Amino acid sequence: MGRYLLVDIGAGTLDMLCYDSEQDLHYKAVARAPVRVLADEISKTRGNLVVTGCEMGGGPVSQALIDRARMAEVVMSEPSAATIHHDLRRVVAHGIRVVDAATAEGLQNDPRYHPFHTGDLQTGRLQHLVNGFGVPFEFDAVAVCAQDHGAAPPGSSHLDFRHRMFTTALTQNPVPQAMLYRSDQVPPQMTRLAAIAKAAQALPTDRVYVMDSGMAAILGASKDVLAAGKKRILVLDIATSHTVGAAMEEGTLCGFFEYHTTDITAERLDRLLRDLPDGKLSHRRVLDEGGHGAYIRSAFGFDKVELILATGPRRRLALASALPISFGAPWGDNMMTGTVGLMEAVRLREGLPPVHFL
Repeated sequence: MGRYLLVDIGAGTLDMLCYDSEQDLHYKAVARAPVRVLADEISKTRGNLVVTGCEMGGGPVSQALIDRARMAEVVMSEPSAATIHHDLRRVVAHGIRVVDAATAEGLQNDPRYHPFHTGDLQTGRLQHLVNGFGVPFEFDAVAVCAQDHGAAPPGSSHLDFRHRMFTTALTQNPVPQAMLYRSDQVPPQMTRLAAIAKAAQALPTDRVYVMDSGMAAILGASKDVLAAGKKRILVLDIATSHTVGAAMEEGTLCGFFEYHTTDITAERLDRLLRDLPDGKLSHRRVLDEGGHGAYIRSAFGFDKVELILATGPRRRLALASALPISFGAPWGDNMMTGTVGLMEAVRLREGLPPVHFL
């Protein structure tokens, strides 16, 4: 197989797994998410900002830029402004000046501005982390996952649009790894993943893949040792920002739901986990509750569920559940759920031998 770098870029953390199949060794790290690191760097400055780069996860970075625009001038290139919103009129409405990339680049050395660069893939930081493992910063393949809402057309809900991107792919091939894309095959509407794929071309690797973190987490959770030999399972990833739950039958995705984690309660979780395998969830119902949506392809019945497995940095929310939820740790680490999913998706794509995630 070779040497692989798997990176899960979340809202709270950046989770990284290096896997060397030839030596049967792996190394892992959990660090602060790029959005939090960049937001901190912005907060340490005062005065005007000029921002270049590309679209990245928003959250703290978007808020830091919006807050600064109330007190000083903030200039952003069009590609970087997509971090705040794809509708640039909404970015301008915050008092931010949006210019073309060349104009923003030209202001980088202007002493009136503090320069910043947006991008989920902080290559220098990744190299520093890998160097800390004491292994070479070179790989046969690199795979990165992040959450991508996509560039919704005017008048469309970005939540509904994200859901439709998922269901279009899954209707053709109902397995989580259907959402893994080689760097030159990323759907154009998946703008955040496309930006990551482009940036990853600078990494020392032969092949680059990207994947939505929700589907990577579902696949990774299904590889937990507790799921071995189970035909019908429910997997749940309760992450910092989003929660996804899925019903799987022998590796096939039967259905899933997705919510903001802030909207998850034990009572709602129990209802969702019961209704999902029974085929009772509707996309409209989940949207009306403020969620991202639901997808039902087939129903095997809650009474046929052999395992309910929870992973993710906020899985403690499931402690209050009335259901028999087991807490998983793919490859021995709860925080590696997404990276294990990436490795498994790459393995399946490339037709490689099984990896025993114990």
